[in-house]
Amino acid sequence: MSCIAELLTQAARRFEPELERRLNGVFGGIVGSYLPQTWVFRTDDGIASLLVDRAGHVSVQAGEAPRPDVTLEVSHDRLAAALRGHDRGSLPPGPLTVTPHTSKGRTAFDYLRSRLGL
Repeated sequence: MSCIAELLTQAARRFEPELERRLNGVFGGIVGSYLPQTWVFRTDDGIASLLVDRAGHVSVQAGEAPRPDVTLEVSHDRLAAALRGHDRGSLPPGPLTVTPHTSKGRTAFDYLRSRLGL
């Protein structure tokens, strides 16, 4: 497993419980309407995909998953620092290109961007 896939897996373990709580909460129907989600992360060190199913379970796979909702292109160092929890001001410089492929992907990314540190 690549470094980015491992870091995405660790990040997923942190936010999966919150997502499941929200799905079972008052606004669960709204949150659930944005699932499933597939995000592809492309870095100079490789590609990994983050997948969230309808129940809020998160998995990570090496490589590019088909039909992503969002594709993020970012340097390995910047993404690694963000996933490790560094604040935005201390991230290595560099571009971040976000390509939403679906409206639900755009909405989810706008909501979760700060949680990812990007």
